[in-house]
Amino acid sequence: MSSSLERIAALLAKAESTEHPEEADAYLMKAQSLATLASIDLATARGIREKRERVQSPESRTVTIGQKGKRANAHLISLFVVVAHANSAHVDVASNSTFVISYGVPSDLDVVETMYASLAVQMTASSQRYVNSGIWRGETYTARVRTTRGFGRAKKEFTAQTARASFYRAYITRIEERLTEARVAGIKESDSRDSAIGEKTGAGALVLARKEDAVKSFHRQASQARGSWGGYSGAAAHAAGTAAAEGRRAASSARFGGSPALPGSPRQVGSSPK
Repeated sequence: MSSSLERIAALLAKAESTEHPEEADAYLMKAQSLATLASIDLATARGIREKRERVQSPESRTVTIGQKGKRANAHLISLFVVVAHANSAHVDVASNSTFVISYGVPSDLDVVETMYASLAVQMTASSQRYVNSGIWRGETYTARVRTTRGFGRAKKEFTAQTARASFYRAYITRIEERLTEARVAGIKESDSRDSAIGEKTGAGALVLARKEDAVKSFHRQASQARGSWGGYSGAAAHAAGTAAAEGRRAASSARFGGSPALPGSPRQVGSSPK
C-alpha cells in the first residue's frame, strides 16, 4: 500500500496548494477512488499470491482524538467514523471521547488516518473562519430542549458554540456524501478495467465484500466495547442557517489529506451495555 498511499498523499498536497475549488474537488475524488482501487487490488492480490506473500490480516489501531472535555471531540469522532466507513473499517469510541480504536486491514487504516488528519484540520480551520465572520449572529435554529415529557424542540438564536456545531454537522454530512460517491466511482473504475481485459465485472465489489466480512469478524472477536456511541448530543441537533450552508460549501471544496446504524458502526469502549 505504501506506493498507493504516497500517490494519495501527493494528490492531497496538490489539492491543498490549489485555490480553485474545482481542482481541489477533482483531487479529493481521485484520492478516495485510489484508496478504493488500492483496497480492491490488495484484496485480489491476497487471493492470487496467498502462497507467495504474507496475507494482510486485519488489525486494530488507537487514534487520539482530543483532550478530555473538549466540545469538538464528538464532531471529530463523527468525521473519523465517516472516513473509516468509506474505507471498510470499524470504529470503537472511548467512553470519554478522547480516542477511537479502528479495525481494518493496514492499508485501509493508513488511508483512514491520512484522510482524517487532513479533513480534521480543514474542518476546524474553515469553521473558525465562519465563526469569526459573525454572519450567524441573529439567526435562529431549532434546538433540542429538555421538557417534562423528555425532549422537545424550540427556536433559539445561534451562539458561537451552536453555530460551530451546526457548521460541523453539515460539513461531515457532505463529506460522507462525497466519500460515498468516490467509493462507488472506484468500484466502477475497477469493473471497467476488468471488462477491458476480458475479466468478469463485479469482482471489485465482491473482493471488498469478502474483505469487509473478514474485518467484521475480526472486530467482533477483538473488540472489548460495550454499548454504542451516541454521537453529538448538543442543542444544535439539526444543521440550519448560514452555518449549514457554509459547512456544506466548505466540505464540497475540502481536500482529502455518526451513526450506530452504519455497517462499521462505532461502539463505545468502557461503556455499559444498553
